[in-house]
Amino acid sequence: MRGDDQQSGHLFSYLSPDQRVPADHPLRAIRLMTDEALRQLSPQFEAIYAKTGRPSVPPEQLLRALLLQALYTVRSERMLVEQLEYNLLFRWFVGLGMDDAVWTPTTFTKNRERLLAGDIARQFFAAVLAQARGRRLLSDEHFTVDGTLLEAWAGQKSFTRKDGTSPGPSDDDPGNPTVNFHGDRRSNDTHQSTTDPDSRLAKKTRGSEAKLAYLGEVLMDNRHGLVVDACVVHATGTGECAAASGLLAALPPGDGTVGADKAYDTRDWIATTRQLGLTPHVAQKQRSAIDGRTTRHPGYAVSQRVRKRVEEIFGWMKTIGGMRKLRHRGGERVEWQFLFVAAAYNLVRLRNLPVETA
Repeated sequence: MRGDDQQSGHLFSYLSPDQRVPADHPLRAIRLMTDEALRQLSPQFEAIYAKTGRPSVPPEQLLRALLLQALYTVRSERMLVEQLEYNLLFRWFVGLGMDDAVWTPTTFTKNRERLLAGDIARQFFAAVLAQARGRRLLSDEHFTVDGTLLEAWAGQKSFTRKDGTSPGPSDDDPGNPTVNFHGDRRSNDTHQSTTDPDSRLAKKTRGSEAKLAYLGEVLMDNRHGLVVDACVVHATGTGECAAASGLLAALPPGDGTVGADKAYDTRDWIATTRQLGLTPHVAQKQRSAIDGRTTRHPGYAVSQRVRKRVEEIFGWMKTIGGMRKLRHRGGERVEWQFLFVAAAYNLVRLRNLPVETA
């Protein structure tokens, strides 16, 4: 018998959001790891919030919501708050009940600003990484470094001369005036973005389009492709090698290897890496700073094969995690976003990795 297409409202609902989420849903494992990391951050939350006054949006719920934004490629916080209003899966993950009120976008943004002002992203990243270390999923010997350009939230029109002598906009369109850059040689030495002064004009390869950008650097564990450390620096010609050296210097002392592409095949970086007790397994240029004493070992070929996994990290962070076009301005805020998305990537990887025993 055909059913009637009639909707009848019920006075009560006897199912919670948790009961509506399948037991094998991928977010369940991620929620457990996230809650464990947030419990470790509780003392840090206490330090950045006042003891008196009106209760804020719980920082745990804020971070879970921001995690959903990265996992589901939600472009804006306004769209995220809208999803929390009617998406039961999002409500369950954040920790909202069926009848709990959802914050307005303005309230969410103002409360999120408090977290951006602190070092919460790095601490959350460290707490997630500690779970991987506890499951014996990290290698202490073999790593890969690489960097990628992160397009800044600033337009080319904002890149003007520091002395204020740049050609002014025409009056053809008051809302979006035309600016003629023809004949104006622009460089980071003489120009600066008025929208995001920390960004730099950079291009990925010779002949490609130059954009205002930052440089995101990642240190990857070669065993399972997890992000061990990350940072954001100015996009300069030497920023990539300097950032990689800083990440390697933060590692515990010990022998090991580090894979990298040709951009790191310089005498200075090779010497710095060896001083840190690591063997540089870099891809060779025509005139390379390494020779057969390094490349003859089987481990060199393994490092060159495995180092390509770092591109998977950058691909996920840009395609899924929303890092293709930044949402924040300023070096500190961009690094906050970069570290948080790196932590989200690690959570996704950890969900699929087994627990290893000694």
